[in-house]
Amino acid sequence: MGMGDGHGPERSEQEDSLGAGWKQHRPAVFGVAYRLLGSVADADDVAQDVWLRAAGADLRRVDDLRAWLVTVAARRSYDILKSARVRRETYVGPWLPEPLLTGPDASQAVLVDESVSSAMLLIMEELSPPERVAFVLHDVFGLEFGRIAEVLDVSAPGARQLASRARRRVAKAKQSMPQASKAERERVLTVFRAAYEAGDLAGLVKLLHPDAVYVTDGGGKALAARKLIHGGERVAEVMVRVGHQWHPDRIEFAEVGGELALVFYREGRVYSVDTVQITDGVITAYRRVINPDKLVGV
Repeated sequence: MGMGDGHGPERSEQEDSLGAGWKQHRPAVFGVAYRLLGSVADADDVAQDVWLRAAGADLRRVDDLRAWLVTVAARRSYDILKSARVRRETYVGPWLPEPLLTGPDASQAVLVDESVSSAMLLIMEELSPPERVAFVLHDVFGLEFGRIAEVLDVSAPGARQLASRARRRVAKAKQSMPQASKAERERVLTVFRAAYEAGDLAGLVKLLHPDAVYVTDGGGKALAARKLIHGGERVAEVMVRVGHQWHPDRIEFAEVGGELALVFYREGRVYSVDTVQITDGVITAYRRVINPDKLVGV
């Protein structure tokens, strides 16, 4: 049976109402799925599943459509998240979130805040799936604990406890890596791009913290270091060598996960999307996604 009782005017009225509501709330549906899964492709699939579920449901008794849609998205994402943890164990090399374009040219509208940055998504990777769901639903999307409890199949106090534990862990992790301002990020990345293009080893070393870490996600589908590279000088040396080897056509700025990032082009195609962690004017973490499966949406 379709929406309503399947009768003409009633069904049409509900379809019109859902269409308008979906246009308004799809960013939230996509947004909760992306924050829980770190994958644009999976978040798009979840959004499609939620739309089909909504189209087949009787929504006349739903008093808060946004909360209902977000809850359905979270339930589906939670299932995927649990199985993704198992799949992640066989992932080749380091795993990084799939880059999400969030600038004015973004093809996917999303609620942009720090919780879609690569740094925050990696922090949330360290949470258990129930903690991550409770934190995202309550602290980012403002859902009440009764709804969250339904998604996680726990009591409301249990959901509150999960969110509280997750919040403490996130706060502790954020303390250890304060965010650079937009102006500082732009300044550092502008100088970095010039040094990279010039193959300026000394210039790159100056911009990298002595304990900087370099993370490359090739997923076994592109040539990439399968282990983290530590130390500013070592990272700079690797970057210069890689730059000489694959000669990018150009390097452009883009907003990824709400922050300024670098997009490298090679032979007319996006070759990598690079995000950075900047503290006190130097790069403490450099994260490069070159897995082609994760660059399809860029």
